[in-house]
Amino acid sequence: MLTILGFAMIATFLVLIMTKKMSPIAALVLIPALFCVAVGQGAQLGDYVIEGVGNLAPTAAMLMFAIVYFGVMIDVGLFDPIVRGILKFCRADPMRIVVGTAVLAAIVSLDGDGSTTFMITVSAMYPLYKRLKMSLVVMTGVAATANGVMNTLPWGGPTARAATALKLDASEIFVPMIPALAMGLLAVFVLAYVLGLRERKRLGMLTLDEALAREPEQETVSTGGGSTRGGGTSSTAAAGTATGGTGGEDRLRKDTSASEGGTGTGADADPADEADDDDFQGLDPNRSTLRPKLYWFNAGLTAALLTAMIMELMPIPVLFLLGAALALTVNFPHMPDQRARIAAHADNVLNVSGMVFAAAVFTGVLTGTGMVENMADWVVGAVPDAMGPHMAIVTGLLSLPLTYFMSNDGFYFGVLPVLAEAGAAHGVSPLEIARASLAGQALHMSSPLVPAVYVLVGMAKVEFGDHTRFTVKWAILTSLVVLAAGVLFGIM
Repeated sequence: MLTILGFAMIATFLVLIMTKKMSPIAALVLIPALFCVAVGQGAQLGDYVIEGVGNLAPTAAMLMFAIVYFGVMIDVGLFDPIVRGILKFCRADPMRIVVGTAVLAAIVSLDGDGSTTFMITVSAMYPLYKRLKMSLVVMTGVAATANGVMNTLPWGGPTARAATALKLDASEIFVPMIPALAMGLLAVFVLAYVLGLRERKRLGMLTLDEALAREPEQETVSTGGGSTRGGGTSSTAAAGTATGGTGGEDRLRKDTSASEGGTGTGADADPADEADDDDFQGLDPNRSTLRPKLYWFNAGLTAALLTAMIMELMPIPVLFLLGAALALTVNFPHMPDQRARIAAHADNVLNVSGMVFAAAVFTGVLTGTGMVENMADWVVGAVPDAMGPHMAIVTGLLSLPLTYFMSNDGFYFGVLPVLAEAGAAHGVSPLEIARASLAGQALHMSSPLVPAVYVLVGMAKVEFGDHTRFTVKWAILTSLVVLAAGVLFGIM
């Protein structure tokens, strides 16, 4: 009976959040509470929750202060020179532009927020893709896949969820995974190089002056399987026709200048799309929060923080707590400014930390009532004996379709504990199962259940269907590279 109720609780949770009938936080709290009462253990619900909250407090603290830290680093301009340097490296070479897209998306993904990554990346790269008539789905596909690999950072979400669901330390999951994730990121760069060469062959290679002199016109951009206007959208990017050589060149230079600063949508935007121009803010070069005199301090602090995390000098929550406090104090010594920066990132902090504490109810009920053990016994019986010792690989393979067709909340809080229990019955440690579960993240970031992907395709003016058809095959390949590297390195 507990097995049936356990699967029913997970199914109810998944259906409600996938159909958007309930928010993940509400579903994580209310559904298990109802099922706890249904199995006759409602009196123990408080004990389950309190124990879960105590176990999850370090993870919630890590996420809270990591979001504040990287939010402040973006505010003060730590990534601005990186954006400008990448755009300078790209010049007007399609191959360099695609590789630069992958590098920029990977670097900005350090903040752990997909929406921020896509806003900055598209804002910086969109004008170049439009000017050279490059495929916009190449930009969205490469950015999404790079962000998917980087999404496995402990403060990005999946690693924290895996640690939360299995009551493990996030650093014990993530640090040994670094070589496999590095191979996944390398695969993204190789993919970007190959796609860039294909774009260069299709379009040719221009100097920057030639690109600036090119008249904007109605563009036909290849999506790799045919041609669609605007890189897969139904809209036409009709550029305002120049009335004279000088005037046209001035507009083009303004377009390129805007892209170097990380802002602007490009001078060749369709007037019908002018309403969307406000979305292309990216790294505003004139924002009041910039601290150019403190750039090297912030860069050194970030490098020291990441080094200390990899070397495990202190627990990750402590490192980010100290880092956030130091970054705020040095960059914004006045209290009103500090409060403003904290308030600016409060939305993300509340959403993420609230999800973690809500998960204490779900995992507490699943474990405390004995559901997870009964479900694991059923799964163990269903897995052939020959596959039992390879549950980590099974988990990695299952993570591809499961994290694509369901949210990370559903997979990590609903499915992963069952897989971990099944693996434990065959001598596979929960750490190996947790690491293997991260393999599918490159594909997950193009899932229709990920809100950030709509920010990506919307800003790039690409149809979601075109993005999906182009990206899924490459994202699956990248995920398999991560999984194969993890097995090769003995990580899982």
